[in-house]
Amino acid sequence: MTLFLLVAAALWGTGYAMGAPSRARWAMIGVLYLAVLLALLVLPPGNAFRATLGGGAGEWALLGIFAAVVVAYRFGLRALRARATEPQDGAGAPAPGGPFREAELERYMRHILLREIGGPGQRSLKEAKVLVVGAGGLGAPVLQYLAASGVGVIGVIDDDVVEPSNLQRQVIHKDDSLGMPKVFSAAAAMRAQNPFVEIRPYNRRFDESCAVLLDEYDLVLDGTDNFDTRYLVNRLCVAAKKPLIAAAITQWEGQISTYKPHETGPCYQCIFPERPAPGMVPSCAEAGVAAPLPGILGTMMAMEAVKEITGAGQGLAGRLTIYDALYAECRTIAVKKRADCPVCGMQNHH
Repeated sequence: MTLFLLVAAALWGTGYAMGAPSRARWAMIGVLYLAVLLALLVLPPGNAFRATLGGGAGEWALLGIFAAVVVAYRFGLRALRARATEPQDGAGAPAPGGPFREAELERYMRHILLREIGGPGQRSLKEAKVLVVGAGGLGAPVLQYLAASGVGVIGVIDDDVVEPSNLQRQVIHKDDSLGMPKVFSAAAAMRAQNPFVEIRPYNRRFDESCAVLLDEYDLVLDGTDNFDTRYLVNRLCVAAKKPLIAAAITQWEGQISTYKPHETGPCYQCIFPERPAPGMVPSCAEAGVAAPLPGILGTMMAMEAVKEITGAGQGLAGRLTIYDALYAECRTIAVKKRADCPVCGMQNHH
Protein backbone atom coordinates (compact mmCIF):
# COMPACT_ATOMS: atom_id res chain seq x y z
CA MET A 1 0.00 0.00 0.00
CA THR A 2 2.88 2.35 0.81
CA LEU A 3 4.40 1.82 -2.63
CA PHE A 4 1.05 2.57 -4.28
CA LEU A 5 0.64 5.79 -2.32
CA LEU A 6 4.17 6.93 -3.19
CA VAL A 7 3.68 6.27 -6.91
CA ALA A 8 0.23 7.93 -6.84
CA ALA A 9 1.70 11.01 -5.15
CA ALA A 10 4.48 11.14 -7.74
CA LEU A 11 1.95 10.95 -10.59
CA TRP A 12 -0.16 13.70 -9.05
CA GLY A 13 2.86 15.96 -8.50
CA THR A 14 4.18 15.39 -12.00
CA GLY A 15 0.79 16.13 -13.51
CA TYR A 16 0.47 19.29 -11.43
CA ALA A 17 3.93 20.48 -12.50
CA MET A 18 3.03 19.89 -16.16
CA GLY A 19 -0.25 21.78 -15.80
CA ALA A 20 -2.44 18.72 -16.38
CA PRO A 21 -6.07 19.17 -15.26
CA SER A 22 -7.14 17.42 -12.07
CA ARG A 23 -9.40 15.09 -14.07
CA ALA A 24 -6.38 13.81 -16.02
CA ARG A 25 -4.37 13.32 -12.82
CA TRP A 26 -7.17 11.32 -11.25
CA ALA A 27 -7.34 9.25 -14.44
CA MET A 28 -3.63 8.38 -14.12
CA ILE A 29 -4.15 7.28 -10.51
CA GLY A 30 -7.13 5.22 -11.63
CA VAL A 31 -4.96 3.46 -14.25
CA LEU A 32 -2.37 2.79 -11.54
CA TYR A 33 -5.06 1.29 -9.30
CA LEU A 34 -6.26 -1.01 -12.10
CA ALA A 35 -2.66 -2.11 -12.75
CA VAL A 36 -2.23 -2.99 -9.06
CA LEU A 37 -5.53 -4.90 -8.99
CA LEU A 38 -4.54 -6.81 -12.16
CA ALA A 39 -1.14 -7.66 -10.67
CA LEU A 40 -2.79 -9.06 -7.53
CA LEU A 41 -5.06 -11.22 -9.66
CA VAL A 42 -2.30 -12.50 -11.97
CA LEU A 43 0.78 -12.90 -9.75
CA PRO A 44 1.00 -16.16 -7.72
CA PRO A 45 0.86 -16.08 -3.89
CA GLY A 46 4.27 -15.49 -2.33
CA ASN A 47 5.53 -13.37 -5.23
CA ALA A 48 7.92 -10.70 -3.93
CA PHE A 49 6.38 -7.82 -5.91
CA ARG A 50 2.90 -8.82 -4.80
CA ALA A 51 4.06 -8.72 -1.20
CA THR A 52 5.21 -5.12 -1.59
CA LEU A 53 1.70 -4.08 -2.67
CA GLY A 54 0.14 -5.22 0.60
CA GLY A 55 -3.30 -6.75 1.05
CA GLY A 56 -5.20 -9.11 -1.20
CA ALA A 57 -7.25 -8.58 -4.33
CA GLY A 58 -10.49 -8.52 -2.28
CA GLU A 59 -9.27 -5.68 -0.06
CA TRP A 60 -8.14 -3.61 -3.05
CA ALA A 61 -11.47 -4.24 -4.77
CA LEU A 62 -13.33 -2.92 -1.67
CA LEU A 63 -11.09 0.14 -1.71
CA GLY A 64 -12.00 0.74 -5.37
CA ILE A 65 -15.72 0.38 -4.66
CA PHE A 66 -15.48 2.89 -1.81
CA ALA A 67 -13.64 5.37 -4.05
CA ALA A 68 -16.25 4.92 -6.80
CA VAL A 69 -19.08 5.66 -4.34
CA VAL A 70 -17.34 8.86 -3.19
CA VAL A 71 -16.79 10.02 -6.79
CA ALA A 72 -20.38 9.22 -7.77
CA TYR A 73 -21.67 11.18 -4.76
CA ARG A 74 -19.57 14.22 -5.66
CA PHE A 75 -20.69 14.18 -9.29
CA GLY A 76 -24.33 13.73 -8.27
CA LEU A 77 -24.12 16.64 -5.83
CA ARG A 78 -22.54 18.85 -8.47
CA ALA A 79 -25.27 17.95 -10.96
CA LEU A 80 -28.01 18.80 -8.45
CA ARG A 81 -26.45 22.16 -7.69
CA ALA A 82 -26.15 22.98 -11.39
CA ARG A 83 -29.75 22.00 -11.93
CA ALA A 84 -30.89 24.21 -9.03
CA THR A 85 -29.34 27.32 -10.56
CA GLU A 86 -29.89 26.65 -14.26
CA PRO A 87 -32.51 28.87 -15.97
CA GLN A 88 -35.30 26.99 -17.69
CA ASP A 89 -36.63 29.45 -20.25
CA GLY A 90 -35.74 32.53 -22.24
CA ALA A 91 -36.55 34.83 -19.32
CA GLY A 92 -34.25 32.86 -17.06
CA ALA A 93 -37.09 31.80 -14.79
CA PRO A 94 -38.63 28.41 -13.99
CA ALA A 95 -42.21 27.75 -14.93
CA PRO A 96 -44.55 29.73 -12.62
CA GLY A 97 -46.06 27.55 -9.94
CA GLY A 98 -43.46 24.79 -10.36
CA PRO A 99 -41.66 23.18 -7.41
CA PHE A 100 -39.17 25.22 -5.41
CA ARG A 101 -35.55 24.57 -6.18
CA GLU A 102 -32.99 24.32 -3.40
CA ALA A 103 -31.53 27.67 -4.45
CA GLU A 104 -34.98 29.29 -4.20
CA LEU A 105 -35.62 27.89 -0.73
CA GLU A 106 -32.31 29.31 0.45
CA ARG A 107 -33.09 32.68 -1.19
CA TYR A 108 -36.54 33.01 0.42
CA MET A 109 -35.68 31.50 3.82
CA ARG A 110 -36.20 34.80 5.69
CA HIS A 111 -39.76 34.91 4.31
CA ILE A 112 -40.41 31.28 5.11
CA LEU A 113 -39.32 31.85 8.71
CA LEU A 114 -42.04 34.48 9.16
CA ARG A 115 -45.10 32.91 10.76
CA GLU A 116 -47.42 35.12 8.73
CA ILE A 117 -45.87 34.04 5.40
CA GLY A 118 -44.16 30.68 5.82
CA GLY A 119 -43.96 28.07 3.08
CA PRO A 120 -47.60 28.43 1.94
CA GLY A 121 -47.23 32.22 1.64
CA GLN A 122 -44.04 31.91 -0.38
CA ARG A 123 -45.82 29.41 -2.61
CA SER A 124 -48.59 32.01 -3.12
CA LEU A 125 -45.97 34.59 -4.09
CA LYS A 126 -44.42 32.16 -6.58
CA GLU A 127 -47.82 31.50 -8.16
CA ALA A 128 -48.87 35.18 -8.22
CA LYS A 129 -49.00 37.35 -11.33
CA VAL A 130 -48.68 41.09 -10.69
CA LEU A 131 -48.92 43.94 -13.19
CA VAL A 132 -47.08 47.17 -12.36
CA VAL A 133 -48.19 50.28 -14.27
CA GLY A 134 -45.28 52.68 -14.45
CA ALA A 135 -41.53 52.01 -14.17
CA GLY A 136 -40.61 55.41 -12.75
CA GLY A 137 -40.11 56.71 -9.21
CA LEU A 138 -42.76 54.53 -7.54
CA GLY A 139 -42.41 51.64 -9.95
CA ALA A 140 -38.66 51.31 -9.38
CA PRO A 141 -38.76 50.08 -5.74
CA VAL A 142 -42.02 48.21 -6.38
CA LEU A 143 -40.41 46.18 -9.14
CA GLN A 144 -37.20 45.57 -7.23
CA TYR A 145 -38.95 44.26 -4.13
CA LEU A 146 -41.54 42.20 -6.00
CA ALA A 147 -38.69 40.47 -7.83
CA ALA A 148 -36.67 40.02 -4.66
CA SER A 149 -39.73 38.66 -2.84
CA GLY A 150 -40.21 35.92 -5.42
CA VAL A 151 -43.42 37.00 -7.18
CA GLY A 152 -43.64 34.43 -9.97
CA VAL A 153 -44.73 36.67 -12.87
CA ILE A 154 -44.20 40.43 -12.93
CA GLY A 155 -45.55 42.51 -15.79
CA VAL A 156 -44.42 46.13 -16.19
CA ILE A 157 -45.97 48.60 -18.62
CA ASP A 158 -44.54 52.02 -19.51
CA ASP A 159 -43.84 53.88 -22.76
CA ASP A 160 -41.14 56.20 -21.41
CA VAL A 161 -37.34 56.06 -21.79
CA VAL A 162 -34.67 56.61 -19.15
CA GLU A 163 -33.60 60.24 -18.92
CA PRO A 164 -30.85 61.88 -16.80
CA SER A 165 -33.39 63.56 -14.48
CA ASN A 166 -34.87 60.12 -13.64
CA LEU A 167 -31.69 58.85 -12.02
CA GLN A 168 -32.06 61.07 -8.94
CA ARG A 169 -34.85 58.82 -7.61
CA GLN A 170 -35.66 55.98 -10.04
CA VAL A 171 -33.10 53.65 -8.55
CA ILE A 172 -33.82 50.62 -10.75
CA HIS A 173 -32.29 52.45 -13.73
CA LYS A 174 -28.56 53.03 -14.23
CA ASP A 175 -26.51 55.67 -16.00
CA ASP A 176 -25.70 53.29 -18.85
CA SER A 177 -29.47 52.80 -19.40
CA LEU A 178 -30.00 56.39 -20.58
CA GLY A 179 -32.17 56.41 -23.69
CA MET A 180 -33.35 52.82 -23.12
CA PRO A 181 -37.08 52.12 -22.69
CA LYS A 182 -37.74 51.99 -18.96
CA VAL A 183 -39.45 48.62 -19.10
CA PHE A 184 -36.38 46.97 -20.64
CA SER A 185 -34.01 48.70 -18.22
CA ALA A 186 -36.17 47.58 -15.30
CA ALA A 187 -36.53 44.04 -16.68
CA ALA A 188 -32.74 43.66 -16.93
CA ALA A 189 -32.31 44.83 -13.33
CA MET A 190 -35.01 42.46 -12.05
CA ARG A 191 -33.57 39.47 -13.89
CA ALA A 192 -30.16 40.28 -12.44
CA GLN A 193 -31.76 40.51 -9.00
CA ASN A 194 -33.68 37.23 -9.23
CA PRO A 195 -33.37 34.74 -12.13
CA PHE A 196 -36.23 32.66 -10.70
CA VAL A 197 -39.03 35.07 -11.64
CA GLU A 198 -40.60 35.73 -15.03
CA ILE A 199 -40.56 39.34 -16.25
CA ARG A 200 -42.97 40.58 -18.92
CA PRO A 201 -42.10 44.11 -20.18
CA TYR A 202 -44.72 46.05 -22.18
CA ASN A 203 -43.15 49.05 -23.89
CA ARG A 204 -46.41 50.91 -24.50
CA ARG A 205 -48.78 53.41 -22.93
CA PHE A 206 -51.50 52.09 -20.65
CA ASP A 207 -54.78 52.66 -22.49
CA GLU A 208 -58.26 51.19 -22.94
CA SER A 209 -56.90 48.18 -24.83
CA CYS A 210 -55.09 47.07 -21.67
CA ALA A 211 -58.39 45.76 -20.31
CA VAL A 212 -57.54 42.45 -21.99
CA LEU A 213 -54.08 42.51 -20.41
CA LEU A 214 -55.55 42.68 -16.90
CA ASP A 215 -57.12 39.24 -17.38
CA GLU A 216 -53.62 37.72 -17.18
CA TYR A 217 -52.88 39.15 -13.73
CA ASP A 218 -54.13 38.74 -10.15
CA LEU A 219 -53.13 42.13 -8.77
CA VAL A 220 -52.37 45.57 -10.23
CA LEU A 221 -50.06 48.23 -8.78
CA ASP A 222 -50.36 51.77 -10.10
CA GLY A 223 -47.34 54.03 -9.78
CA THR A 224 -48.17 56.47 -12.57
CA ASP A 225 -47.78 60.24 -12.28
CA ASN A 226 -50.93 61.62 -13.94
CA PHE A 227 -54.62 61.58 -13.06
CA ASP A 228 -55.83 60.45 -16.48
CA THR A 229 -53.95 57.16 -16.23
CA ARG A 230 -54.85 56.68 -12.56
CA TYR A 231 -58.56 57.03 -13.30
CA LEU A 232 -58.24 54.67 -16.26
CA VAL A 233 -56.34 52.02 -14.30
CA ASN A 234 -58.93 52.24 -11.54
CA ARG A 235 -61.86 51.93 -13.94
CA LEU A 236 -60.42 48.91 -15.73
CA CYS A 237 -59.53 47.20 -12.43
CA VAL A 238 -63.07 47.76 -11.11
CA ALA A 239 -64.54 46.29 -14.31
CA ALA A 240 -62.19 43.28 -14.14
CA LYS A 241 -62.65 42.90 -10.35
CA LYS A 242 -58.90 43.07 -9.83
CA PRO A 243 -57.48 44.46 -6.56
CA LEU A 244 -55.52 47.66 -7.07
CA ILE A 245 -52.76 49.15 -4.94
CA ALA A 246 -52.11 52.77 -5.90
CA ALA A 247 -49.86 55.51 -4.55
CA ALA A 248 -48.98 59.06 -5.52
CA ILE A 249 -46.27 61.51 -4.49
CA THR A 250 -45.45 65.19 -4.78
CA GLN A 251 -42.54 67.15 -3.32
CA TRP A 252 -42.38 65.80 0.28
CA GLU A 253 -45.69 63.96 0.60
CA GLY A 254 -47.25 60.77 -0.59
CA GLN A 255 -50.37 58.67 -0.11
CA ILE A 256 -51.22 55.01 -0.64
CA SER A 257 -54.26 52.74 -0.42
CA THR A 258 -55.59 49.38 -1.60
CA TYR A 259 -58.79 49.40 -3.64
CA LYS A 260 -61.08 46.36 -3.73
CA PRO A 261 -64.61 47.66 -4.37
CA HIS A 262 -65.66 44.23 -5.65
CA GLU A 263 -65.12 42.95 -2.09
CA THR A 264 -65.31 45.90 0.27
CA GLY A 265 -64.32 49.54 0.51
CA PRO A 266 -64.05 52.27 -2.11
CA CYS A 267 -62.36 52.52 -5.46
CA TYR A 268 -59.83 55.23 -6.30
CA GLN A 269 -62.47 57.54 -7.74
CA CYS A 270 -64.57 57.27 -4.58
CA ILE A 271 -61.76 59.01 -2.69
CA PHE A 272 -60.66 61.33 -5.50
CA PRO A 273 -63.89 61.97 -7.42
CA GLU A 274 -62.47 64.81 -9.50
CA ARG A 275 -59.04 65.72 -10.68
CA PRO A 276 -57.56 68.77 -8.94
CA ALA A 277 -57.71 72.12 -10.66
CA PRO A 278 -54.69 72.92 -12.85
CA GLY A 279 -51.74 73.96 -10.70
CA MET A 280 -53.21 72.63 -7.45
CA VAL A 281 -51.14 69.42 -7.55
CA PRO A 282 -48.00 70.16 -9.59
CA SER A 283 -46.08 67.28 -11.11
CA CYS A 284 -42.62 66.24 -9.96
CA ALA A 285 -41.17 67.90 -13.04
CA GLU A 286 -42.87 71.19 -12.07
CA ALA A 287 -42.41 71.21 -8.30
CA GLY A 288 -39.61 68.73 -7.63
CA VAL A 289 -39.56 65.67 -5.38
CA ALA A 290 -37.29 64.48 -2.58
CA ALA A 291 -35.24 61.54 -3.92
CA PRO A 292 -36.07 58.94 -1.20
CA LEU A 293 -39.82 59.75 -1.14
CA PRO A 294 -40.84 57.52 -4.08
CA GLY A 295 -38.64 54.83 -2.56
CA ILE A 296 -40.60 55.02 0.70
CA LEU A 297 -44.05 54.94 -0.94
CA GLY A 298 -42.99 52.41 -3.57
CA THR A 299 -41.63 50.10 -0.90
CA MET A 300 -44.92 50.46 0.98
CA MET A 301 -46.72 49.45 -2.21
CA ALA A 302 -44.56 46.34 -2.52
CA MET A 303 -45.20 45.52 1.14
CA GLU A 304 -48.96 45.82 0.67
CA ALA A 305 -48.69 43.60 -2.42
CA VAL A 306 -46.87 40.90 -0.46
CA LYS A 307 -49.54 41.10 2.26
CA GLU A 308 -52.35 41.01 -0.30
CA ILE A 309 -50.89 37.91 -1.96
CA THR A 310 -50.02 36.01 1.22
CA GLY A 311 -52.95 37.15 3.38
CA ALA A 312 -50.58 38.41 6.06
CA GLY A 313 -51.71 41.14 8.45
CA GLN A 314 -54.22 43.86 7.61
CA GLY A 315 -54.19 45.57 4.24
CA LEU A 316 -55.13 49.13 3.35
CA ALA A 317 -58.54 48.43 1.84
CA GLY A 318 -60.86 51.10 3.25
CA ARG A 319 -57.91 53.08 4.61
CA LEU A 320 -55.68 55.78 3.15
CA THR A 321 -52.19 56.29 4.53
CA ILE A 322 -50.64 59.74 4.11
CA TYR A 323 -46.91 60.23 4.64
CA ASP A 324 -45.26 63.61 5.21
CA ALA A 325 -41.52 63.16 4.80
CA LEU A 326 -40.64 66.76 5.66
CA TYR A 327 -41.97 66.44 9.21
CA ALA A 328 -41.66 62.64 9.50
CA GLU A 329 -45.37 62.20 10.11
CA CYS A 330 -47.60 59.36 8.99
CA ARG A 331 -51.33 59.10 9.49
CA THR A 332 -54.01 56.70 8.30
CA ILE A 333 -57.63 57.71 7.76
CA ALA A 334 -60.73 55.65 7.03
CA VAL A 335 -62.25 56.03 3.58
CA LYS A 336 -65.62 54.80 2.36
CA LYS A 337 -67.31 53.81 -0.86
CA ARG A 338 -69.52 56.48 -2.43
CA ALA A 339 -72.93 55.28 -3.55
CA ASP A 340 -72.91 57.81 -6.36
CA CYS A 341 -69.43 56.85 -7.62
CA PRO A 342 -69.68 56.59 -11.43
CA VAL A 343 -67.16 53.73 -11.46
CA CYS A 344 -68.08 51.40 -8.60
CA GLY A 345 -71.29 52.83 -7.08
CA MET A 346 -73.55 50.42 -8.94
CA GLN A 347 -71.69 47.47 -7.39
CA ASN A 348 -73.52 48.19 -4.14
CA HIS A 349 -76.70 46.90 -5.77
CA HIS A 350 -75.27 43.62 -7.08
